[in-house]
Amino acid sequence: MHLHRHLLSFVLPLVLGISSPLSSSFAESGVTDQKIVLGQSAAFTGPAAQLGIQMNAGAKAYFDSVNEQGGVYGRRIEIIKADDKYEADLAAANTKRLIEKDDVFALFGYVGTPTSNAALPIFTEAGVPFFAPVTGAQSLREPLNHQVFNVRASYFDETEHLVEKLANVGIKNIAVFYQNDAYGRAGLEGVQRAMKKLNLELVEAATVERNSTDVSAAVSKVLPKRPAAIIQISAYASCAAYIKEMRKAGYNGQFYNVSFVGSQALADALGKDGEGVVISQVVPFPWRSSAPVVTEYTKLMEKSGVKEPNFSSLEGFIAAKVFVEGLKRAGKDLTRAKLVKALESINMKNYNGGGFDINFSGSNHNGSKFVDMTMITKDKKFLN
Repeated sequence: MHLHRHLLSFVLPLVLGISSPLSSSFAESGVTDQKIVLGQSAAFTGPAAQLGIQMNAGAKAYFDSVNEQGGVYGRRIEIIKADDKYEADLAAANTKRLIEKDDVFALFGYVGTPTSNAALPIFTEAGVPFFAPVTGAQSLREPLNHQVFNVRASYFDETEHLVEKLANVGIKNIAVFYQNDAYGRAGLEGVQRAMKKLNLELVEAATVERNSTDVSAAVSKVLPKRPAAIIQISAYASCAAYIKEMRKAGYNGQFYNVSFVGSQALADALGKDGEGVVISQVVPFPWRSSAPVVTEYTKLMEKSGVKEPNFSSLEGFIAAKVFVEGLKRAGKDLTRAKLVKALESINMKNYNGGGFDINFSGSNHNGSKFVDMTMITKDKKFLN
C-alpha cells in the first residue's frame, strides 16, 4: 500500500504535467532556463597571469555582448574563474571543484599544457566538454577525445611553420630553449620532427623550470654553440629573461617563439631588447580589420573598456564566438551531448567565422591549422 501510494505521488504529477521536486524543467548540469554556467581554470596570478587574464577578457567581451542581446535561447552565459597560477595540481583541484561543487555545464579556455593535461582524466570521466584550451599539445589532440574541442593550431603546426621559414632563408643552425614540462617537450618534439623532415639536427637544447626565470644554466649551455636562431617554447617571463641574458652575454642571433608565449606580455617584458624577436601566431593580426572578426573584436573590446588589442584576448574572443555558435546549433533543450554533436557540425562550408575558418567533424576536433608570423618592433608593437 505504501509503495503504491509512493508510485502514485511520483507518476501522477508527470501524467498531469504538474512540476514536482522530482521533475524540474531542466536537468542538465550548469543549465537553467536563465543561464549557462562555464568554468575556466587558468593563470590569473603569477608569472603567466597575462595569459589567463587576456584570454578571459576576450571571451567575456563576446559573451557579454550575447548576453545583452538576450543570451542564447534566453540563457545568459556566465564564467566562473578559478586561478591555477599555471600549476597542474591547482588545475586538477579547480577542475574537480568546478564540476562537482559549482556544477558547470562545460569547461572553457584553460591555459597551458600541464594544467590541461591534469584536467584531462577528470573532465573525461565526468563527460564534461572541454572547449578551446590554450595549448597546441598533441595530448589534447591524439587520440580523439570527444569532450575536447581545439580552436587553435597545434604546436606541430606552429613549429613546422617556424622551421620551414628559417630553412627557407638559409638558417639551419638552430637551438631550442624550452620549459621543462609537457608544454616544453611538446614544442621540442615539434621542432625535432620538422627538422628531421629537412634532414637537419638541433645544435643544442636547454631548459627552464615552469614559473621560473632562472635561465643561467640555459645561457651557459647554448651560448658556446652560437646558433643562428633559437626557438623558444616557454612563457613570457622566462623567455624575456633568457633573451636579455643571452644579449648581455653577446649573443646576436635571432629568437623565435610560439604563440603560447603571450606576445604583448613578452614585448612589454623585453622593452628595448624586444626589437626583431619573432612570434608565430594562431589567430589573425588584431590591428588589421580586413578580417571581419577582428573588426567585431575591436568594437566589442572597446565597449568593454579594453582599448589595446592583443593576440591572447583575440583568441578568447574567437573561442567564445565559436562556442556560442555551438550553443545555438544545439537547440533550446541544451545538453552536453547535444552541444558536442552541434560543435561537430561547424565547418567552413556552413559557418562564417569572419576570416577565421573552423572545421570540426565527428572524427576531427582540431578546428584550425592557421599559423601566421609576427615580429616585435622597437616600440613594443608588432609587424605582420
